[in-house]
Amino acid sequence: MPVEGLVVFITGAARGMGREYVRGFLNQGAKVAAADISWAPSGVSNDDTDFAAELADNRDALVLTTDLTIDTHVKRAYEATIERFGTVDVVINNAGLRQRNLYPPSGAITVLETEIGDWQRMIDTHLYGALRVIKLFSQPMIEKGRGSIINVGSGGSLGQNPATREQPYKAAKAALISMSMYLAHEMKPSNVAVNVLLPGGTRSTGSDEQQAGRAELNAALSGGEMSWTGLRVNADHVVPLALHLAQQDASTLTGQQIAAMTWNQENGFGGIETWGYAPDLEAARAAGRL
Repeated sequence: MPVEGLVVFITGAARGMGREYVRGFLNQGAKVAAADISWAPSGVSNDDTDFAAELADNRDALVLTTDLTIDTHVKRAYEATIERFGTVDVVINNAGLRQRNLYPPSGAITVLETEIGDWQRMIDTHLYGALRVIKLFSQPMIEKGRGSIINVGSGGSLGQNPATREQPYKAAKAALISMSMYLAHEMKPSNVAVNVLLPGGTRSTGSDEQQAGRAELNAALSGGEMSWTGLRVNADHVVPLALHLAQQDASTLTGQQIAAMTWNQENGFGGIETWGYAPDLEAARAAGRL
């Protein structure tokens, strides 16, 4: 198990893909500091598990309640991680404010309908939150001359599919990706890898409600304007690539944007038939899309 014994700090760890990162690394023998703004199940789809209770008796897991938009919260999380595990080897910046949190249930809105405060909240979480984490948690990596930072981006952040109406989320992810490329260059002399993991469309927290909302909105728009396929993958599809990236340093792989589903298929972990959410796969087959 190549990641056995590594200390991994994961944000947005209480639910969705974050929860699967935590499980995946613990299953491979890593030590995990898991941070989230709230550990209480929200009650929306795919978020009815008391994950903190699942981790409570695991000596290799540290549960942290952390708001990444507050400097002192991030500092306390760092100090607690060092106190418990002594170092940090890997960071996964997974936490984010979902578009559907701001504009329920579909998450779709036109740019002119948004408020500046929405953009500020989104960027403070995705970009500044990740930067707050990196500035502190990279210190042990730089001192050791080895480490891996994995920032979770989003495909299409440069507006490849603008009909989905996903601003300001996509803009915040684009900024995170741009920062990651600069960091990869700057941290190469310290042998710290910085890469961007791009998940596929995922059945994560609140995704069922979003799916229903988008279907309703799409029906109201002429010509299926939103270009929303509705075929989602399960949240654990990101784990194989995350485990791979955690083993990298700047001498092996850095400054890359890698799509999880493409990587899985190319490396023997299966494609949409392996990772697809079963009801969505069924509907896609019935519609002749698979």
